[in-house]
Amino acid sequence: MKTSKRYKAVVSKVDKKKFYSIEDAVNIVKQTATTKFVESVDIAVKLGVDPKKADQAIRGTVSLPHGTGKEVRVLVIAKPPKDEEAKAAGADHAGFQDYIQKIQQGWADIDVIIAAPDVMGELGKLGKVLGPRGLMPNPKSGTVTPDVAKAVKEVKAGKIEFRVDKAGILHASVGKVNFDSQKLLENINAFLTTVMRVKPPSAKGQYVKSIALSSTMGPGVQIDKNVVAIVK
Repeated sequence: MKTSKRYKAVVSKVDKKKFYSIEDAVNIVKQTATTKFVESVDIAVKLGVDPKKADQAIRGTVSLPHGTGKEVRVLVIAKPPKDEEAKAAGADHAGFQDYIQKIQQGWADIDVIIAAPDVMGELGKLGKVLGPRGLMPNPKSGTVTPDVAKAVKEVKAGKIEFRVDKAGILHASVGKVNFDSQKLLENINAFLTTVMRVKPPSAKGQYVKSIALSSTMGPGVQIDKNVVAIVK
């Protein structure tokens, strides 16, 4: 696979053997984001957990103080009058049977689905469709709730969900490269603080094994994992 001149240039700015402070990592990521579009800032945290064990399948939510910088498209599955409450709160789409049918027909032009508890019987039948896309609402993530309006406002304001993958890694977007450095730092700290808070009692040994920060098209910058002792 060929490496572009642009990528070679930005990679040269990162010492692969060095572990940076969060502040330095943020500055490097901003400097190495040289594409023509505004790249996201992504964080990856490798955990010392076994995702195959139910009590170590880490997942949770965090409200980033400054949001992700992305326009999140929200669908609310709810019956009247909650569907209208959701629309008033800023939902992009809201309804019940009509959207169930659209999803069955392959429509998925959304980022988050929020559902009222009384519709989960019908929505649950679409698990094979929504599950692989990460769109199935879940009470643990706050996306199955009687207060759909509140959930919509939280998601629109920057609440994100994270879940450990099969390799034991958490991935999340914590902003955009055009954010002020301080805002990125506060978002990263909020994320890492939450990750430490959801550490399962059964996880033995080193919990956080590595942390890396990158832009969408930029190289990974390793962060000193000892920073979690400061932010937790």
